[in-house]
Amino acid sequence: MLNMRSAEDAQEQAEATPPSGDGVRAATDLTARARIRDAAVRRFAVEGFGASVRTIAADAGVSAGLVMHHFGSKDKLRAECDADVLATIRRLKRENVAVAAAGQSFFQRFAAAEENAALVGYILRSMQDGSPLAREFIDHMVTDSVSYTREGVAAGVIVPSRDEAARARYLTLSSLGALLLEVTLSPPSDPADLAAIVRSYLTNSYLPMLELFTEGFLTSRRMLDEYLLYVPDPPSQDGVAPAQG
Repeated sequence: MLNMRSAEDAQEQAEATPPSGDGVRAATDLTARARIRDAAVRRFAVEGFGASVRTIAADAGVSAGLVMHHFGSKDKLRAECDADVLATIRRLKRENVAVAAAGQSFFQRFAAAEENAALVGYILRSMQDGSPLAREFIDHMVTDSVSYTREGVAAGVIVPSRDEAARARYLTLSSLGALLLEVTLSPPSDPADLAAIVRSYLTNSYLPMLELFTEGFLTSRRMLDEYLLYVPDPPSQDGVAPAQG
């Protein structure tokens, strides 16, 4: 048994040697488990969640047995991919807020957006999947959006809302819907070219999106004021509802 365990350890160590090629992160900085997870994110982004464990293992340069050794099942592997993608989105959004708060140029981050193409593909597949896991993933995105939007308000780069949670939910679902429609109405010639999907979306969306967010859309606030007259006890600009008399 000792010799068998030693052989398995030797195999795992050999398989943990990073293969050549690009990755979501620098391959030399990753453990075998992390490389499997990142390979799964990319493969799920390209093929959907029906991608096989063997294909993911081949992408990571390991055996299918090692994938099962680390994760136990494909569902557990997907759950870890979900958590990692959400954590990466949170980090990137907070970095964007920090860049804006510091008055730094945003163009460098715009140019680097294609580096996160696998994340965009993964989000698309989650929306298309429609399973309870997919709905839970989107719910987490909305919850996270509330958090980093409030951080942007606190940093002075985002205008406060009467209902921060409702606004964050609307913005998240609107952006996800726009992304899904972009891919549906103008499908890429190569679905595996995730960078091309991101490039097309940014090219078509960033100008109107930034213009709308920065300069607004309506020339008068009359419609908002009329709506607020019909909302019982609408929250104030600082998000606090007026006290009851």
